[in-house]
Amino acid sequence: MHILVINPNSTASMTRTIEAAAKAVAGQGTTITAVNPTDTPSAIQGAEDGAAALPGLFRLFQAEVVEKGGYDACIIACFDDTGLMALKTRSPVPVIGIGEAAFHAAMLVGERFSVVTTLGVSVPVIEANLAAYGFAARCGKVRASEVPVLSLETDKDVSCETIAAEIAAALEDDKPDAIVLGCAGMADLALTLSDRFRLPVIDGVAVAIALAEGLRAANADRWAGSGRGTRVA
Repeated sequence: MHILVINPNSTASMTRTIEAAAKAVAGQGTTITAVNPTDTPSAIQGAEDGAAALPGLFRLFQAEVVEKGGYDACIIACFDDTGLMALKTRSPVPVIGIGEAAFHAAMLVGERFSVVTTLGVSVPVIEANLAAYGFAARCGKVRASEVPVLSLETDKDVSCETIAAEIAAALEDDKPDAIVLGCAGMADLALTLSDRFRLPVIDGVAVAIALAEGLRAANADRWAGSGRGTRVA
């Protein structure tokens, strides 16, 4: 199986972090290719950045998935699920967003979950996605750690402690059964934080890879995008 992982922002170092997290959980025989556009914001923080990323994301998807092909699934590695629904309806293969994947996983392991994301400007986007997916009633709260996306690359230790403090507050106030990490750049923190807090701390990158592999194993990917594959931009 060959899975394409697209980081919609243009920060190559974050793409490498995401790629490493994906490869760490991929099953035997699964190949991971991770790419990013070069003409999108360096970080996607809120609706304005998400909108600015769409043209570059759509062009890259068109070139890699629709025209070049050779992939069995595509992961959109932005927790805002940037452009996700537009890509799903035009893709010849399954397209999974790390936000939707993480929400599904959190609901499988518990009754309620909370999300810990980066900046406050991202909270309305995530809340809107939860409502659109029909998951809002299962989410205790979407919480902003106020860690900028790029700080996850440049100041990992301080960022991790700040996120941990927000998780502690969520456990005290929201009483969730699981925590969802609300940024692809947090992917390499999930295991450490799960062990620290002794409950599921879910990274959407890992879950999305597992779901893509599961869809293929169940033959649920066979007719994904059948008769579609039209241009996305």
